[in-house]
Amino acid sequence: MRGSEMEHQRLTPISRGLVWLALPLLMAGCATNRYEPPRPGATTRGVASWYGKDFHGKPTASGVIYDMYGLTAAHRELPLGTVADVQSLENGRKVRVEINDRGPFIRGRIIDLSYGAARELGMADAGLAKVEIRIVSVGGGPSGPIRTSRYTVQVGAFRDRANAVELERRLVASYPDVKILTADGWHRVRVGIYRKSGEAEDARRTLLREGLDARVIALP
Repeated sequence: MRGSEMEHQRLTPISRGLVWLALPLLMAGCATNRYEPPRPGATTRGVASWYGKDFHGKPTASGVIYDMYGLTAAHRELPLGTVADVQSLENGRKVRVEINDRGPFIRGRIIDLSYGAARELGMADAGLAKVEIRIVSVGGGPSGPIRTSRYTVQVGAFRDRANAVELERRLVASYPDVKILTADGWHRVRVGIYRKSGEAEDARRTLLREGLDARVIALP
């Protein structure tokens, strides 16, 4: 009998039980190390975009009504309420924003600024800019999904459920998978479930051409 087999044989039932009890703790420790929460001072670099009038006056992921002229931003992962400095690596200009929404869901972009913030950075005309994001303070809201394999497209959010039902009836003939999600006093109309962000983005563009305020939503 090999040494490893002998050692395994020496484990008593109690010892084996302790080993199995320890495994979840070890796995939890690994998960903690794998996904560390953001900290003030942490920086990331990438491409920023901005969004404006199509979403002006609509509820954000935080529930706050989007003001395109405010200094806010959408980020896929940072906790809602996080405050960050965004600096353009092209002209050196800087703006401080609060993360109150989710996005962008287009590959290669790391933050979606409000129109007001984009104007402060001097990137409103160009649409895109290389930036550095520096966390000032971490918000108390929920973090976004670090990994997601499902997306949907939201085409409306209403206080009056009758308006949501009317939009659902309008869409169901062309889009069989239309659902109304009710939460926090809002009735949100969503179309489809997509495994790839690119597929959801294609659907969003189609819905935009139909005159709808469509946006991609990452599902946890």
